[in-house]
Formats: sequence, structure tokens, C-alpha cells
Amino acid sequence: MTVTPTTGTENTGNTGDQSGVVIRHVTKTFDTERGEKVTALHDINLTIANHDFICVVGQSGCGKTTLLSMLAGFEKPTEGELLINGRRIERPDAKRGVVFQKPQLYPWLNVRRNVEFGMKVQGVDRARRERIADEYLEMVGLSDAADRRPYELSGGMQQRAQIARVLATDPDLILMDEPFGALDALTRENLQVELRRIWQEKRKTVFFITHSVDEAIFLGTRVIVMTAHPGTVKMDVPVTVPRDPDHPEDIDAVRNTPQFIALEHEISDAIHH
Repeated sequence: MTVTPTTGTENTGNTGDQSGVVIRHVTKTFDTERGEKVTALHDINLTIANHDFICVVGQSGCGKTTLLSMLAGFEKPTEGELLINGRRIERPDAKRGVVFQKPQLYPWLNVRRNVEFGMKVQGVDRARRERIADEYLEMVGLSDAADRRPYELSGGMQQRAQIARVLATDPDLILMDEPFGALDALTRENLQVELRRIWQEKRKTVFFITHSVDEAIFLGTRVIVMTAHPGTVKMDVPVTVPRDPDHPEDIDAVRNTPQFIALEHEISDAIHH
């Protein structure tokens, strides 16, 4: 079990040559307004290999988003450490891209300029930015919408644009916090297929939070089940569902396999009991 490396500029001591993501004895507590301490996560230990697609499921309040925030560098653990390629995560870094549930697009920029934005901040020259942006817009099926503003797009198209913007910066680790949760069922299914196709092509490491067991099994190479109050890892199971080599993203064929159905029951039982 291991998560994507990121060659950031974060400071840390010598932690060895461990590649991928290592989450070691991580506990996170918060202070309430009444002066009480609440433990959101307790003694989390995970490793995520490069190119894994990790899906995390669990009931509300189990700390999934808190863990993602620490991997992004938005928050720090109360105890323990999170490492990427042997470097401790101390702050946000361009090599870790975040896709939020609600698309975070700049309304004053068109779609192409939104996709280019992260590269512009990184100092990439304009010609190269435009070429890379066009590549990813084509990949997510938005070439025809490149000159439109975000408010002219549907929710699913906005999410495609956000995914393209994250991919364009070439992150090592992509963190996704229920990115399809607010979409209608058909759009969600279409984006699941597109995301897995992109992952197969680019082989990025993905840490994906969802409430849908079905979505987790279809997308993931591993599914992590967390318990709540405080959040701990209850189950870490590899996904070994067979796929047709000629049609690996045939979502109905995958879902109807006995292995998929059995794993769905196993994970659902772990969540609710």
C-alpha cells in the first residue's frame, strides 16, 4: 500500500529512500469552541504505491477529508507523519493536485486559460502552456468548449475542466474529494469511465474519497474502509475484479461480475458493522 511521490520543496529530515506515500501513526485532534478535544483520526498507518488508485470509503465523520487535507499539506497531524518519497509533507505543493467536490474554476477566465493557470504560476512559457492545455482538454472531451467561461458549462463539464487543470501541472499525486458526488447519475457514470481511462493512460497515483462503494470498486486498485469516531483503518482490500481486455471500462460488464458483487457486499458490511 503506498501513495504517489512528490518532488516538492518541503523540508524534512532524512527519512530514508521509501518511495510513494507513507502515512505513519497519524493522529489528528481538534479543539472545539467549548475547549474540548475531538479526535478525528487515530493511529492511521498506510502506504500507497506509485500508480495506485486508492479509494477511501466510510460513513460521514470518519476523517476521510481530514486525511486528504493532510496529504495536500493544508493541515498538519497532531501526531505521526506523512511522507512522500521520503520527504515529510509540511505544506501544499504543486506536485500534489487537488480536485474538490465543487469545481474551483476562475469565472473571469475561459476554460483554456483556467487549465493553463497552474502552469502559468509555475513559469511555463505561453506556447507550451497552450499546447499542454489543448492536450488535456481533448483528453477530457472539452476541446469544443475551450473558449467558453465556466458559467456556460454544465456541472459535469466544469468538473472535467478542473480535472484537466490538475493534470496539466503534471502532479505525482492527485487527491480527489468526492469529485462526482454532486452530479447526476448518468454524468457521474460517464466521468467514472473517463477518469479510469485517463488513469490507465497517465498512470498517476490517485487518492479518491467517495461515499459510493460501487464507485470505489469500479475505479480503485485498492479500497480503504474507515471507521468513525475516531477515524481508523478497518479494511484495506485489493480490487481484483476481472475486466474484458478489449473493453476494460465497460462499466455494466464490470459491475455484473461475481467478484464485483461479492466485494461490494464485503465492503458494505465493513462500513455498516
